[in-house]
Amino acid sequence: MAFAEGYISELVGRSATINDLPIGKVTDFLVNAPDATFPQIDGFVIKTTQGMRFAPIDTIDDVDRHGTVALTLAPAFPPPPQADALYLVADLLDKQIVDVDGRKVVRINDIELAYTGGRLRVVAADVGVAGLLRRLGLRSFGKRFAPFIYRRVPRSMIAWDSAAPIRETSPTQVRLSVTESKLARLHPSELADIISDLSLREAAAVVQQLDDETAADAFEHLDAETQKSLIDDLGHERAADIIEEMDSDDAADLLGELPEEDRSQILAEMNEYTAGELRELVKYAEDSAGGLMTTDFTWIFPHRTVEATIRKIREIAPTSEFIYYLYVVDQSDTLLGVISLRTLLLADPHATIEKIMDSDVVSVLPRTDAEEVAATIARYDLLALPVVNEAGKLLGIVTVDDAIDAIIPNDLVKKLPRFTKHHDRATAREV
Repeated sequence: MAFAEGYISELVGRSATINDLPIGKVTDFLVNAPDATFPQIDGFVIKTTQGMRFAPIDTIDDVDRHGTVALTLAPAFPPPPQADALYLVADLLDKQIVDVDGRKVVRINDIELAYTGGRLRVVAADVGVAGLLRRLGLRSFGKRFAPFIYRRVPRSMIAWDSAAPIRETSPTQVRLSVTESKLARLHPSELADIISDLSLREAAAVVQQLDDETAADAFEHLDAETQKSLIDDLGHERAADIIEEMDSDDAADLLGELPEEDRSQILAEMNEYTAGELRELVKYAEDSAGGLMTTDFTWIFPHRTVEATIRKIREIAPTSEFIYYLYVVDQSDTLLGVISLRTLLLADPHATIEKIMDSDVVSVLPRTDAEEVAATIARYDLLALPVVNEAGKLLGIVTVDDAIDAIIPNDLVKKLPRFTKHHDRATAREV
């Protein structure tokens, strides 16, 4: 094939011929494996007097310098249904795309093709003004009559392996979409910013492509209104899967914002233990210690040895969220003491936990307001503050990042790092 490289805008509308006789015009390009790093073009769509026809790529003999497409065989069959393949013009032009490296949402103005590896492939998206001018047929005019201005038109290309086109799909359709591997490069706050820049349908389409853990990470950086809108669009079952992966305090905050009927239906989709835990957390005011606390903490009985405790920590570390402190409790979950990870590592391996724990534990009640919680954490230089009831039973902990979040403006919260990443839904763990 003589077409070495160029843009689809240079081929759309061009004449398709057989033995130099016109049979129609090129209208689109079909891709059967859109998730490839640089997807190959599997055929052209030709508008003929008999209607739309599909010309497989091996029947494309040549593309001359004027853009005429020479075929070896007349296309006999209509193109596949749009649900079964990706059409570059119909599905992608003027659609939004996630620039993974640029961490932003942009619009596709043109698509670059190149003949490489023996195949005509999609290699880049043009998201700049140059692509728009090319689409409008103004590139040649600009080169000829306004070369000084044309040379200064910004070129903005995104390599296809750094692009994540957004597709609104049904679960049964196989379409080019935002892929988990590409979005894994983004920090949750960056992903949340991208979701916030999209329409509700597009944002829901992005979330539908994410695994529950990644979606939960992003959800925690979204404002309440966006969260609620997405929950409405995702449905109760998927919403429950995502909320289960969130930190328990953030999950409770989100559930507390939902209407009672929606909250009940989402909780009904969760496992019984998680649902019960979240029902308890939702009862607390959002700006109280109870509303800020997470049940993701690591606890231990006082009779264990240091050596046995360290061995157990190694087992749970891959899924544990917060392990800077170990909280010592008795059989009734009464808080007896606390041990920092540093103290544990430096202690005699044969010593028991009760011998090395700090029994003078600073704690707060669930009704303690957020400002006092933050002040207590700052006063004692803590990474987390335990929350206990009147009987001294350990209910949860407030981490320093959540305490800060509660007392600073929302727009600044999104820019701050978080201590936790969500590999498994938060819960108290025994060592």
